[in-house]
Amino acid sequence: MTLPPNLLRAGLTQERIPEPCTVIIFGASGDLTKRKLVPALYSLARDRMLSRCAIVGFARRELPFVQLMREGVDEFARRRPVHEDLWGTFSSRISYQQGRFDVPEDYRKLRVHLEELEKAHNLPPNRIFYLSTPPSNFGEIVKNLGDAGLVPKDGPGYARVIIEKPFGVDVESAKKLNVELLRVLDEHQIYRIDHYLGKETVQNMLVFRFGNAIFEPLWNNRFVDHVQITGAEALGVEGRGNYFEEAGILRDMVQNHLLQVLCLAAMEPPAAFDADSVRDEKLKVLRSLRPVADEDVKLHVVRGQYTAGSVLAKRVPGYREEPGVPADSTTETYVALEMFLDNWRWQGVPFFLRSAKRMPKRVTEVAIHFKQTPISLFGAAAVVPNVLALRIQPDEGISLVVGSKVPGQSMAVAPVGMEFRYASSFGVEPPEAYERLLLDCMLGDSTLFTRGDWVMESWRYISRIHESGDASGDTALPAYEAGTWGPAEAEALLHRNGKTWRKP
Repeated sequence: MTLPPNLLRAGLTQERIPEPCTVIIFGASGDLTKRKLVPALYSLARDRMLSRCAIVGFARRELPFVQLMREGVDEFARRRPVHEDLWGTFSSRISYQQGRFDVPEDYRKLRVHLEELEKAHNLPPNRIFYLSTPPSNFGEIVKNLGDAGLVPKDGPGYARVIIEKPFGVDVESAKKLNVELLRVLDEHQIYRIDHYLGKETVQNMLVFRFGNAIFEPLWNNRFVDHVQITGAEALGVEGRGNYFEEAGILRDMVQNHLLQVLCLAAMEPPAAFDADSVRDEKLKVLRSLRPVADEDVKLHVVRGQYTAGSVLAKRVPGYREEPGVPADSTTETYVALEMFLDNWRWQGVPFFLRSAKRMPKRVTEVAIHFKQTPISLFGAAAVVPNVLALRIQPDEGISLVVGSKVPGQSMAVAPVGMEFRYASSFGVEPPEAYERLLLDCMLGDSTLFTRGDWVMESWRYISRIHESGDASGDTALPAYEAGTWGPAEAEALLHRNGKTWRKP
């Protein structure tokens, strides 16, 4: 079904337009700026979601910055082809400041540059500093911004800082970084970004659950048998072997992306749809996670590492053959966890999370598996598990599997899928995640950003698993061939509960 144009226009008119501002991107020579950030800002401008927005790139190298950004918009912007008149106006407010993160004088030059830019384009002193840099630079950059007077806690205008993940590598490093930031900034000025939260289906989980009366009464341990959350990538480490050796899939994907999705799927209805109400409920989910005792880690956690194989009909090397990876690496590229929430709604319902590199396909989804009927009137072979799947990527949408009678004289029952896809149902392409998140930051809406106490709680849970695994001294990881759905030990994790992993 496609919505009528008048309804689409009605929806668009409810959007808020932010005040004019300047976005300053630290680490602007990196890939993220060209592929995601500037194309997202251009697409917002083309959708008339921005009034006026200036962009300043800040990096060490000398760059033809405007030219590179045009190339990025040409290739990666959602709204293509580029509208030349709009690009002329948009690019007239793009500039570049060559500077070093550790030199205070370069920040004083940046301040002068911003003041001149705002005067030339009649912009208020509303500034968003996007730290697209290695995490080791976060504290240093924020300190220098504070010393240069660029991030005042009170007006005129506003100063906000967006920080990319990872926010620490364990509890202690996250705590240390938080202390460094809060010496200069208030919590409401810090926007810890997780691009998963900008995806339409992630946001739609809240609407689906709390905006429809039909499913929320079933969303509990009386009706739900178990929940599976999958974050699978067909790609390998793509030249980031050195980084991945330090992180592993547990830190790289589960601590942030998948735990965020878990919280949205399991949280209680918030008192209001505002930043703190939503984030309070997400924090309660983390605090209800049942800790995994050291001696039980192997019962509830499976780690694995891919070997050579074929993905999408292409031969690929094993993880230990990737550049930057030691031949005796014990870093996990696959992890599966059995988790329990000790609260009123979910007591006794297992949540199975898995994330991995070199899977058969790229897919992220939440699958709610409902309990079976008390008795099967049509025979054991007729039992069709009801599964509600929310696909986050790719092909964002929602599907529901129900049992239906097969046409004919017998009472044979077969699964039937009911599906909704964003692209076909609304007739418009959903915005990119960075579009939504950048716009929300401009509006001062931190609902889809991560609060400091959530980060600490997530690291407490993940660090316990890491420490328990390290303390066990077990360096032999189960292997799985690239292009398969993981090691046999992960299948056994569900089989002992009479369940199987869903093949998206």
